[in-house]
Amino acid sequence: MRQYIRHLAEVPIELQSAEFDSTDVDTVNDISHGGLSFSSPRRFKVGAVVQMSITVVDPVFKAYARISWCENRGDYYDIGAEFLEVEDSFRARMVEQVCRIEKYRQEQREQHGRELTSTEAATEWIRKFASDFPGAGDR
Repeated sequence: MRQYIRHLAEVPIELQSAEFDSTDVDTVNDISHGGLSFSSPRRFKVGAVVQMSITVVDPVFKAYARISWCENRGDYYDIGAEFLEVEDSFRARMVEQVCRIEKYRQEQREQHGRELTSTEAATEWIRKFASDFPGAGDR
């Protein structure tokens, strides 16, 4: 049973583990205050520690997490990971917010032909959506 409300993220993530020689690039499914879940074609061992990197933001988000569950979905696995450091949960939520703002900026360009700077997109997104974006105290 989950202890925290999870929030849709859709953020690309790179994973490194002592189990594998290569870096996996997967997609975060959702982020909570305790960790995140992602989908991968590769099975991860429960209890394994992985280093996560989200490179679409500057500075790059890096954190360590422990795999808490891994469920086979046929041709891929859904995997849950718990952050090892409490402050990484807050940092991951900020990464999610930055990614949502950038997605908003791209949607405005593609759907409405509007070219927004990052600051303009952030200002609009915050005005329109920040009240619906759960904060650090929400569970």
